Amino acid sequence: MSPKITVIGLGYLGATHAAAMAELGFEVLGLDIVPEKIELLTRGETPIYEPGLEDMLRRHVAGLPGSTGRLSFTTSYAAVAEFGDIHFICVNTPQKPGEYACDMSYVDSAVDSLAPHLTRPSLVVGKSTVPVGSAARLARRVAELAPAGDAAELAWNPEFLREGFAVDDTLHPDRIVAGVTGERAEVLLREVYAGPLGDGTPFIVTDLPTAELVKTAANAFLSTKISFINAMAEICETAGGDVVKLAEALGHDDRIGKKFLRAGIGFGGGCLPKDIRAFMARAGELGAPEAVAFLREIDSINMRRRVYMVDLTRETLGGSLLGKRVAVLGAAFKPDSDDVRDSPALNIAGQLHLQGAEVTVHDPKAMENARRVFPTLRYADSPTEAAQGAHAVLHLTEWREFRELDPAALGEVVGERHILDGRNTLDPALWRKAGWTYRALGRPTA
Repeated sequence: MSPKITVIGLGYLGATHAAAMAELGFEVLGLDIVPEKIELLTRGETPIYEPGLEDMLRRHVAGLPGSTGRLSFTTSYAAVAEFGDIHFICVNTPQKPGEYACDMSYVDSAVDSLAPHLTRPSLVVGKSTVPVGSAARLARRVAELAPAGDAAELAWNPEFLREGFAVDDTLHPDRIVAGVTGERAEVLLREVYAGPLGDGTPFIVTDLPTAELVKTAANAFLSTKISFINAMAEICETAGGDVVKLAEALGHDDRIGKKFLRAGIGFGGGCLPKDIRAFMARAGELGAPEAVAFLREIDSINMRRRVYMVDLTRETLGGSLLGKRVAVLGAAFKPDSDDVRDSPALNIAGQLHLQGAEVTVHDPKAMENARRVFPTLRYADSPTEAAQGAHAVLHLTEWREFRELDPAALGEVVGERHILDGRNTLDPALWRKAGWTYRALGRPTA
């Protein structure tokens, strides 16, 4: 008989994981402490935008027409403990206010709320990104609080989801990492992931600290690669080079590869920025700050990109932003997402506004979230509306619909034809042919 699965925390990670477990054939009970979120999910609606997630959710939520009924939701930890054999913890681990360190309060609260109800053998599986050493501490806490004692085990199974591709990354992951302390946990996790494993996904068994470090190290590496090409963009600006051609040449070296070598306004979102900062903080606590000291410069390079884009906009507009109309295309930190957490696009829009520009923003999916973060900005329902009378148009999130804009048509509504490509994905020749001045970071002569 297949184990029953629970998922604690139904945000971006948890909602996706719960729906995917139901898709893989398991009975699933999801928990969140926010009743409004439970009501939303019970109607088959998602709290976040993620391509394919709502369709997958609707296929399985109990009570919906034509669903399998394998997925239901609750706010009760007692109900979760009674229902499930394997409990996935998928709660948020944000950056502490005013610090680099990770806020573990949501994870700690989830464990402390669940463990006292574990009266039979069960496996608690952490998926949240946490500082190395957390899993061992939480394993002791579970054993201490659970009536089942040592029969209530803990394992760590980090997530590697890419926003915009989360459904496929869950159902068809490129690897599964299982940090375990015993054979039983490994056997159970192999059963949970039997589908992907049967399709050839590698299954890597580690100890608890190594499993925690895999996610942290992966994000540190990706951040480093992105900031490296952005550092090269800074050199190209002063040397008259073209960072796009530079990245193309580097990418043909298979030791380097093409991915994450697109220069622009840098990375954002709810993972990379806070995870590399938490890594630095944890390394300091462990007495090894020098090992990741380079991450401080990676973070600095990344944040400078936003300042440079503001400076480039000011330069393009004759040295002053005061009273200038600026259209910003993009608010989400990346395309195919409505996530505006630490979004470079929205941060730049906010900086321009604070320096006197009249900023109007359009994003296909992130408008509502953007309004909550920056209610003082103007928002438009289309790129054309955002660009009305604009002295400059900034392309800051690489949505496909922005790449497919007609430069000639857009040129009819703007005040001046200046396009600043913060993502290096537009065709300079196409825009120049329509009478626009084109500029991008790291491409002064493109």
